[in-house]
Amino acid sequence: MMDRMSLTTAFTASLGLRHPIALAPMGGSAGGALAAAVSNGGGLGLVGGARGDRDWLERELALVSGQTTDPWGIGFWAWAVDAETIAWALEYEPAALMLSFGDPAPFAPLVRDAGVKLIVQVTDLDEARRALDAGADVIVAQGGEAGGHGGSRATLPFVPAVVDLVSPTPVLAAGGIADGRGLAAALALGGAGALLGTRFQTSLEALVPPEVTKALLDGRGENTERSRVLDIARGAPWPERYTARTLRNEFLDRWKDREGELAQDTAVQQAYRAAAARGDLDVVPVWAGEALDLITSVGSAAEIVADLAAEAERALASAGNG
Repeated sequence: MMDRMSLTTAFTASLGLRHPIALAPMGGSAGGALAAAVSNGGGLGLVGGARGDRDWLERELALVSGQTTDPWGIGFWAWAVDAETIAWALEYEPAALMLSFGDPAPFAPLVRDAGVKLIVQVTDLDEARRALDAGADVIVAQGGEAGGHGGSRATLPFVPAVVDLVSPTPVLAAGGIADGRGLAAALALGGAGALLGTRFQTSLEALVPPEVTKALLDGRGENTERSRVLDIARGAPWPERYTARTLRNEFLDRWKDREGELAQDTAVQQAYRAAAARGDLDVVPVWAGEALDLITSVGSAAEIVADLAAEAERALASAGNG
C-alpha cells in the first residue's frame, strides 16, 4: 500500500504528509522547534510531552504552533499522564496525539472526540491488540533496538507481525532506524513509515547539550545497553517491563546485575543524582539506539527528513539489483 517513488502511504495520506517519517516524541529533547522543523520538512513532528509538565509544554507547544502550519503532534507516556493534561494539550489543536508505555484506553475517547489522530506505540503483540481495541489510527511497532525506554522484541520480525495483526491500520516501524535504508526496510516489511528518535537527537534543533551530541556521534551501537540501572539511580518510577537503552557509562557498568542492591543504597542514589545534576556523562543517561553507527553528522531536522526520504527512494528503486 505504497506509491513506490513518491513514498505515499496510508500514514502520509491520513495526515497530509509529504514523507512517511515521524519524530519520536523524546521527553526533554523533542521540543517545539524540533517538532516544527520535522513537520516543515514534510514529516510529522511530535513534541515530547512525557508525563505532562505543563510549564515546559506551554512553552514548547507555543513554539511548534508558531513555527509551522504543517501537521504536528504531541506524545505522552500513558503510564504517567492524566486525562486533564491530555484534554489541556488537545486545546492546542495538534493533528495527532501519541501514547506510549501503558494502556491507551482511558485517554482514547478524549482524542477521538477532539477529531485528532490517535497514535499508539506498542512493544509486543498484546499491546498491539489493546491499541487496536482502543481505536488507534496509527500503531508504532517499537523494536528493542530503539534508544530510550522500550521492550525486547527485535524490530525486523516484530514489525510485520504487528502489520499482520492490525491490518488495515497503518503501522510505523521504530527501533534501530537512522537512515533511508531503514525507512525503505520498514516499508518493505509492510509498514506505512518509520518513527525515528536517535537520528533527530543529533539535529540542530534538538534540546541536547553539545557534550551529549558529541557522545552520540562518537558512540557505536555496541556501546549501548538496555537496563533499569539508571532509572533506579534516578528514582524514575518507570514500569519494570520498560527498560532503557542508553550509552554505557561507568555507573551503569559498576551496577549492572546489581539492581536490587542499588535500590536499597540511598547514599549511592544521592551521590548519583548530585553527579547527574552536574551533567556528568559518567552517570547521566544518554539515550541512544543501536543505529548509532549510521549517524556521523549534525544537521537541520528538515534536511534530515529530506535525506531520509531521498535515500529510501533510491534504496527501493535499487532493491534486488545489488
